[in-house]
Amino acid sequence: MRMKAQEIRSLSDADLEKRLLDLQEELFNLRFQMTTGQLDDVMRIREVKRSIARVKTIQRQRELAKLPQEG
Repeated sequence: MRMKAQEIRSLSDADLEKRLLDLQEELFNLRFQMTTGQLDDVMRIREVKRSIARVKTIQRQRELAKLPQEG
């Protein structure tokens, strides 16, 4: 299932971390399936990679928002 950025933003920091770990595990499994020739939906790898990028982007935005502002 593809998550939109707005849905990801509504998650807490702990939920974001758990979601990231789940996505990384899913990506590992998909790559393993692809190597063994068992993967039916190759596009799923692309979707998972993009979801991982979305989660990491939002984590970074939150991290930067917590830093004191210069100037």
